[in-house]
This record gives sequence, structure tokens and C-alpha cells, in this order.
Amino acid sequence: MHHQIAPNLISRRDVLQRSALGFGSLALGSVLMDDGRAVAATDGPLAPRTPHLPGRAKRVIHFFLNGGPSHVDTFDPKPALKKYAGKPLPKTLTTERKTGTAFPSPFKFQRYGQSGLEVSELFSRTAQHADEIAVIRSMYAQVPNHEPSLMLMNCGDSVQPRPSVGAWVLYGLGTENQNLPGFVAMCPGGLPIKDSENWQAGFLPGAYQGTYVDSKHTQLQRLIENIEHKHISSTAQRRQLDLLASWNRRHQAARLDDRLDTRIHAYELAFRMQHEAKEAFDVSSESKHIRQLYGSGVHARQTLIARRLLERGVRYVQLWHGAGQPWDNHSNIKGNHRKLANQLDQPIAALLADLKQRGMLDETLVIWGGEFGRTPTVELEGNGKSKLGRDHNHWGFSVWMAGGGIKGGTTYGTTDEFGYQAEENPTSVHDLHATILHTLGFDHERLTYRYAGRDFRLTDVHGRVIREILA
Repeated sequence: MHHQIAPNLISRRDVLQRSALGFGSLALGSVLMDDGRAVAATDGPLAPRTPHLPGRAKRVIHFFLNGGPSHVDTFDPKPALKKYAGKPLPKTLTTERKTGTAFPSPFKFQRYGQSGLEVSELFSRTAQHADEIAVIRSMYAQVPNHEPSLMLMNCGDSVQPRPSVGAWVLYGLGTENQNLPGFVAMCPGGLPIKDSENWQAGFLPGAYQGTYVDSKHTQLQRLIENIEHKHISSTAQRRQLDLLASWNRRHQAARLDDRLDTRIHAYELAFRMQHEAKEAFDVSSESKHIRQLYGSGVHARQTLIARRLLERGVRYVQLWHGAGQPWDNHSNIKGNHRKLANQLDQPIAALLADLKQRGMLDETLVIWGGEFGRTPTVELEGNGKSKLGRDHNHWGFSVWMAGGGIKGGTTYGTTDEFGYQAEENPTSVHDLHATILHTLGFDHERLTYRYAGRDFRLTDVHGRVIREILA
């Protein structure tokens, strides 16, 4: 399923798509309303598609905590660290930087819900939904460095840039609303240019790439660049696009080049977004009660926007947290983690409650996590003095999921008694990705794309669905 035709072969479908008569398969085939606005096409690269199996989830929202949140301070309590507080652990730890003695969590853990799931006070509001959440406590990555671990978590490969999870989901499912991007990545203030690899399309057609939104802004014109044309009407824009379409059809008829399809799609999407994005990104139309539920600040606003996008048919929304001040707390983890969690705890809890009361949670997969965890030992300065923080730890960390297809109130796997290394049911990032695709109805071994003579997939040649956390 979803194999690309080899570049040197032309199928009947290709001929039809690349001819003037078949151009309706692209977004340019949209019919026009009286006011010149394009109506969503029913074919083309983002047309809705049926997965391999009946999937419980129809859409995904991913809270990505950039920098590596500490699992032993959030969702993986380790009381043994108190026993060894200030003492060396009775095992050897391989860490990137010099660390010292055991560093017990400065945060209290408590059991929540009928399941008794243990959660730190940092996420006490989120914990009110403990019975909806499945925590994987035995995740592991490949290296203790941010950039490769970011790519591994977001694209399935830590070495070479590959299509992101959102791009694969959009490739497999298409979108339910072609007047909005099918995959949106929101990150207040942005990340370094290299980090845009984390929402790229890679070798997939460019139509599946994530659309970046700088959610620190409140005005639509600054949220999305060039969202409005200041000089000509929609009708005039439509005539321009139709003229451009005729030229592109002539050029495309003799060539096989996906980049032209991507550019055509981008023009059409930009045109349609002028109308629908204004309404989708405007949270002022939400009731006062709902706005108060999510709280104040940029992360509350972007989470509420994300819910509005999801209910309007956007397939995958990734919310980045920690761009300006990442979760990479090598020092003062008590103060820094508390500050960061305070920005995120209420919006996450509000989203879970909001999705549930709207009847959307059962069909929405919610994901929380970063690229790796942190050490159970305290990080040291060069002179051996404690920094009261934790080093990177890729040997063991936590990720949780909730919503569509997930058995709430469960935990899967464990780290050792100190939280250093995945011990019971070690879970790779490929396993996580296979499980995400399964909730959406995909056999991760069959969702492939032919590139450079090989059928690629998100999970490469790895991955096992974690059936123990499935509803």
C-alpha cells in the first residue's frame, strides 16, 4: 500500500494526473464558489485515504518537550534514590558529563484515579486524567545528544534526515480539510533552522511537509506569513492561479517531477487558507469558560488553537515546548522544571477534558514526551561541585499516550530501581512509532514509499506494536 511508482516508469494513473484532463486530481481542480473561493478538492496528494485496518484514532496531537524532561521527576517515581541520597549508587553509570551521587526528586509523587497511576506534582492537573493515560516507562534512545535524538524521535532515524512522523501520517491518511494544512508544527519563537528537519517531508512529496507556525504571535498576519494579499481581490488571485495552472500543465505534461506538484499544491493551499485560517486560528470566538479552562500564556493559546485545528480536519498537530528555555536542565532542575511544567500542565489537562466533553478524545491520539530522559545522579561542575541538575540519559525515559486506541490508567515497562536504564520491556522509538501508526489503522511494515530503489518506512526494519497499552 502507498508505494510510489519507480521514477523510470509511467503508469496510467501518472499519465492521467499529468495530462490536462487529469489535472483535477490536484488541488487546482477545485471548483469555485461565487465569491471566488476554492472548495476543498476530493482528490490529489492530500485526499482522504483508508488505512489498512479500522483505526481507533483519526488524528494526532503531539506535545514535544524539547531538551529532555526528567522522567524521575515527572512520571517514573524512584523512592530508592532517597535511600542513596548524597551517596554513590551501587552501579556504574555511563553519562555524557560528570555526575556524582544519587539525586532524589525534589518533587512529590501521588497516586491518581482508579488506576492509582503515580505522577509528580509537576503535572498534578494532567494527573486528574490518569485513567486516560498510558505511560511507557521503559523507552530508550540511541545516543545522549540532542540533535540525533530529536531526529530519531521525530523522524525515525538519528543519522540521516527522513520524513517526520507527521509527514508519514499525512501520506497515509490524507487530510479531511484541504483548506488548512494537514500537518501543523507550532513552536513559539522558532527553533534553529536545522531543527526544521523534525517536521520535514524528506523524500516524501513536499505536500506532506509540516507547516510551521510561530505561535508566539497573536495576529494572524504574523502567525502565518503572507496569509493575506493586500493588493488584489480573491477573484483576481483565482484568475492568476488559473493562468499559472495552464502554464504548469503545459510544462508538466512532458516531465515527471514531484516538485512541480508540490509547488502547485502550495499555491492552492495558500489561496484557500486566506479564508479558513482566519477563523481557525482566532480563539476569541471561544467561550470565556473554555479560554479560562486552558489558562493564559502562549502555550495555553497554541493548545487551544490545536484543538480548533483538529476539529476542522487537520490530521497531525505537533506542539513544541521549550524552544526558548528547553527542558535541558543541567542545573537547578527544581526551579527550571517547575517553571516549565507550570506553562504546560494546565493546557494539557484542559485539552484532555475539552476533547472528552466534545466526544473527540476516543478518536484523537495524544502524545507527550521529549527526545530522552535525565540521569538519576546529580551533574557536577568542573570543580566537582553539585549543579543540582541532571545530565542527558538516553538509556531510559518515559513517554505517555492517551485517547484513540489507548488503554488508559496503565503503565508499561520499567527502568531499574534508580531510573537509569530500561529494564523490563525495553521499548525503542521504533516500537513507539509502530504503535502510533497502529492506532491510526496502519500496519507499519506496509506503510511504505519507494525511494532510491528501496521501500522505506517510518520504522525502517524495526518496530513492534506495544499491544499491552492498546484498548
